[in-house]
Amino acid sequence: MDKIADMLVTIKNGGSAGKKSVHVPYSGYKMNIARALFQEGYIKSYTQKNLKKGDVLEIDLLYKEDKPRINEIKRISKPSRRLYTNAKHIAPVKNGHGSVFLSTPKGILTGEQARKDQVGGEILFEIS
Repeated sequence: MDKIADMLVTIKNGGSAGKKSVHVPYSGYKMNIARALFQEGYIKSYTQKNLKKGDVLEIDLLYKEDKPRINEIKRISKPSRRLYTNAKHIAPVKNGHGSVFLSTPKGILTGEQARKDQVGGEILFEIS
């Protein structure tokens, strides 16, 4: 089971359904991904909540003119096929209208940040 893909699909489907927020099971790695999405302006906010079932990550979705900010998410590196790249080979997404997110030694970074810091890593997903 790919827990990162489940998180991303939950965010995308929540936006398509017009929900204010979505809940995903908490993990530190998911929190780092949510932080990167927040810093890039794809989500409004994120918080860790303690519920009876266990810890969850509450993600408040961002809308732009009644349309969800996140239109498309594509998981690149999967548990069955890991893809890695160096800083030189990070390509722009949709001619600069999207972002690619990488897991690097410096944390979860966008492709632009990774190129600037000259660091490569595992290509997690593309978003637009």
